[in-house]
Formats: sequence, C-alpha cells, structure tokens
Amino acid sequence: MYGHKSKKKFLFAMAVMALGMLASCGQEKNTENRETIVPESISPPKQAKENHETEIPLETEDNTQDNLQTDAFKEMFGQDCISGQTFEVELSEYEGKVYFVPLEPSEENGGFRMQIIQEGEVLSEITGYVPESLAGEAFTSLDAVSFYDINYDGHTDIVLVETYGSTCFAAVYYGYYNDYGEYGISVGFMVQERLSESISARLEEITVSKIRNLFGGGKKNGEFADYREAYDAVSSLFALEAGEESGFNLINVDGDAIPELITGHTGYYVSMYTYDNGSIYLLMDHWAYGAMGNAGYEYASGKNSLRNYNTDYAGAVLYTTYMAVGSGHTIEIVAEIKEVNFDDANGNGALDEEEYDSVGNYGVTYINGKEAAYEECEVYDMGPYEYITPSMSLEELREKLNEGHLDK
Repeated sequence: MYGHKSKKKFLFAMAVMALGMLASCGQEKNTENRETIVPESISPPKQAKENHETEIPLETEDNTQDNLQTDAFKEMFGQDCISGQTFEVELSEYEGKVYFVPLEPSEENGGFRMQIIQEGEVLSEITGYVPESLAGEAFTSLDAVSFYDINYDGHTDIVLVETYGSTCFAAVYYGYYNDYGEYGISVGFMVQERLSESISARLEEITVSKIRNLFGGGKKNGEFADYREAYDAVSSLFALEAGEESGFNLINVDGDAIPELITGHTGYYVSMYTYDNGSIYLLMDHWAYGAMGNAGYEYASGKNSLRNYNTDYAGAVLYTTYMAVGSGHTIEIVAEIKEVNFDDANGNGALDEEEYDSVGNYGVTYINGKEAAYEECEVYDMGPYEYITPSMSLEELREKLNEGHLDK
C-alpha cells in the first residue's frame, strides 16, 4: 500500500505521462480570445546556459484532446486549476522545469492565487493581486500569462492580464533569488502594485505584447542598439514603478565611453546599471542608505572605485568598504576596512557599558579582518569621491541621453 504522500506523487507522475502522450499527437493553433506569450528562459541559479525560448502548446484542433488535457491538469493540481493558463516552464529562480499553476477562487481556498510546483511539491505560493478599486468585484478570468525579465535584473518575472468583474488590468510580479549563505536562500515573486496600476492606466487595451512594447519597444535584453536605447527602457519602467519619487542620473564609474545609469529615491536607495554589447546589467539593486549608520555610496569618477561608509555604536565602529565593477558586470568588494575606536576588552565585538570611557582614546584598524596600519588603508583611496544621487528628473535624463555624452 502507498502512503498518502507516495500516492499523490504516483498520481502526479501518471498525469504527467498522460499530458506527454497528448502533446505528442496534438497540433497547435492561435486563438483570438486568448493571448499566451512564449516564455523567455533565463539562466537558472548556478547553471551557465544560454537564454532560449520554450514553445508553450496552445489549444489543439481536437476538442476531445483539450478536454483530456484539462482533466489531466485538474487531476494533477485540483479542480480549482485554471488549466488553460497552466504551463510547464523554466524560471531562473529554480533548477529545472516547474509548473506554473493558477487557481480559481473557492470557498475552501480563498481568492485567486498561483503556485509554482515541481515533482508534486509546492515551491512557492503566490497571492493574487487585486487593485483596491476592484476589491468588491468577483474574479472573472485570467486572460494571459507571460514569463520574462521585465526589469532587466537577470531574474524571470511574471506578467498577468486579469479580469475582475468587467475590468481588465495588468499584474506584474518581480522574481527574486537571494543566497544568504549559511542563513539560507530566499526565492519567490513579489507583486509590484504601483507598476501594475501605472501600466493598466496607460494602456487602452491591456495585452502582454502591449505591456512589453511599453519598454524598449519590446526588445529583450541583449537586443539593444546602444546604451541610450537600453537606459531609456529601464528609466521608463522605473518611472512607472516609483512614480513621483523616481530620480535618475548618469555617472562615469569605470572610465569607458559609456556612462552608468542611476535610478532611485534620493536619501533612501539607489540602483546602478551598466551597458555592454546590447545588454544592460544591474550592478546595484535598491541599495538602501540614509539610516542605520549608512551614509550612502560614493564614486571616484572614471577610476572604477566605489566607497561606502557605515557605522555602529554612534561611530565607535566605522566600516569603509571599497568596491569596483568587475569583469562579470557585478560589484566586487576590493577591501573592507574596520576601525574600532574603543577598547573591546572582552572581545565580543560590542560596545559595552564598562567600555564607554575608552571611546576616542583607543583605536585599531583591520583590513579584511587583519590588523593593519593606517598607511595600508590609504592605498585603496582613489578620490576625490562624490555621492551617487538620483538627482535628475526623467525629462532631464532623456535630454542627457540625447546629447550622447557626459559632462567632463
């Protein structure tokens, strides 16, 4: 006899086999009343493979086969499964193929929701987004689904077109994959409410293809003609994402002929992008500052040197981190300098009450964890530095991009 879990996996495997048999004899056709965009696969974590697109089977000519496929998906994922928008896809957040399974509202399970499932295991549960203005309306349909990197951060995102009552709207979920080492991995999808509302308000007819065309004319990362085109796509997206809080800048970090793009909210966070051979790369993703002792991020123009000051215990411990843009289009730490300005007699790394009197009368400096002299720290300073601030409006940024050069 199978246990409950084993039986579930057995039924799942049988349903997969049934779907495979259907796919082998079905034919594809496009339907006018349903839009299904081919998903763009992005390299999964820890896998080095080229981006490619995977064809999603649409409705087949044979209605009997359609019904069998619907029955198979519902056998696999339950009667709430919206089988017409259920797909097996590759998402950058997970190793191998997964099923994207949208689920209709029900009395037992609540409102519209989605699941990412692999080999019968739910990897992620995604709560459905409903605009506040439609909170009293009933779920009508899930009209379209697309999987692609809408915000150019290297992770697969999910874009939906939904209808509640008689109102159609867009729902955008940013994908994320964060590896915290010994603290574990955080993976999932986060709804972007303001971006979703802004897109819905801007488009008269809401389809996935029209959403894609809002940014960069629908071009995928790697297809941009130059950095101006790429930065216009990113900045247009961020302006809708952040609204009146959005700010921009162009700075020269690494000294080449192409500036880096800055987006963010002054005093709160900054993001940084760079461009290379048709592609845009996210270097800094909403790096926060202005609180918890973080003074912000600086750059030495044209010298590929970034600097950040951070403090603990009201300045009794000062961290100076030097960074650079690496060859792999990522920010790399060059050196972390720690200045301890009190006598940590008990060696616990904290400023205890009995150690207050030593503040300012004692000092020791470490470079990457090893005690060092002040002169050894100076070699990392490539100044002068200036703070990275998103001080331009979108209009000012576009004027600068049209000029095609940075002020020297």
